[in-house]
Amino acid sequence: MSEWQKTQIKSLFASSLPGEWGKEGTPENGTPVLRSTNFRNDGSIDFSDIAYRTIEPARLTKRLVVYGTVLIEKSGGSPTQAAGRIVFCDRDFGGTASNFIEVVNIRKGFHPKYIAYLLLYLYQSGLVLKYQQQTTGIINFKLNQYIEEPVGLPSDELEQAKIAEILAAIDRVIERTEELIAKHERIKSGLTQALLTRGIDEHGNLRSESTHAFKDSQLGRIPQSWSQTSFGKVFAEYGGHVQTGPFGSQLHSYEYLAEGIPVVMPQDIILGSINTSDIARISNFKAKTLARHRMLPGDLIFARRGDLSKCAVAKPEYEGWLCGTGCLLMRLPSRALSPRWTTEIYRFHTTQRQVSIQAVGSTMPNLNTEILQSLIFARPTLEEQLRIEDKLSRMEDHEELMRGLLSKLGNLKTGLMHDLLTGRKRVTTLLEIE
Repeated sequence: MSEWQKTQIKSLFASSLPGEWGKEGTPENGTPVLRSTNFRNDGSIDFSDIAYRTIEPARLTKRLVVYGTVLIEKSGGSPTQAAGRIVFCDRDFGGTASNFIEVVNIRKGFHPKYIAYLLLYLYQSGLVLKYQQQTTGIINFKLNQYIEEPVGLPSDELEQAKIAEILAAIDRVIERTEELIAKHERIKSGLTQALLTRGIDEHGNLRSESTHAFKDSQLGRIPQSWSQTSFGKVFAEYGGHVQTGPFGSQLHSYEYLAEGIPVVMPQDIILGSINTSDIARISNFKAKTLARHRMLPGDLIFARRGDLSKCAVAKPEYEGWLCGTGCLLMRLPSRALSPRWTTEIYRFHTTQRQVSIQAVGSTMPNLNTEILQSLIFARPTLEEQLRIEDKLSRMEDHEELMRGLLSKLGNLKTGLMHDLLTGRKRVTTLLEIE
């Protein structure tokens, strides 16, 4: 078993220089320059959106970013993200980094990728927090003091390399999983648009004009069996209604309590659901005076201002909660409209700007009951709405499984970094096998 040595961070560096910003340049005649915006929090570099600058050759030569270079962010921290992030260059970049980034070459005898993981672990563990310095609203990193910190690591470079290899393997699986999730999201987006404009027949097949009858409508070509309508027309034929939340004069800030009946505000509507972590509450007594604004399972709640695509379905556990100021509450006729399908069609038309272009307000768009009731959409039968929902739900379930896997991989990497980079567990047995 190799020894575990203690040394200062600066002893790991063969050279350490700030990058160079230079003068204006172009992709045709300039030098590529990495910025903090190219830093990923997992320690890798995003090589898209590269800046190009004109840099003197003598200054560039000393600051070249090549395979094995470690970059340390020295400025640009925020209250939610400390300065001092670390990234590792996994290719011969042929350029440099900005002057707000330290360009570090690792000393011979130390494995560069291992050192990058070690510094990333120290960042994630919070060691950098005591070296934050805020001056004029920008948080800087006191690098000269930070590199005096002592660290422990294996003396044998082969052990360092093995640890880096294990962590890199986890990173590759994480990256591949992220790519699959991104691809799945693109497929889901396309499928959602197809389902909301073409639908799905009783056999589970997407409709197309080559296999099904379509007709002209104000919205373009739609399936023959669909009807062009609006919420107002549906309400007139089947029942249902839409109403505003209580006005400010009905609900005062001093009436909010730590415990009581939840009141849903626009900021609580997130990604199609209601975030209950910081929801406002009022007394049962006050809630009784606002009974007409109470939600029932299956009701829809919409944000009246700001991001008008925000809407959510009231779950059974939300029964009795209040639609708050700044929201609209819609009660659907169960014979004609399914809640989940209705939120999807509303968001689709918001994205297509049918809602946004009608929204009133000079500085912030506002939704009202008239605009919502006048929204024109193509309505399939209730049975088909449920088939569309089922298709989307199965896509979401699959995506949720992949996100769960990604979370587990992240936890596995965190645990391995803690065990292997602190010496809690050693990989010397693997080295002996090889």
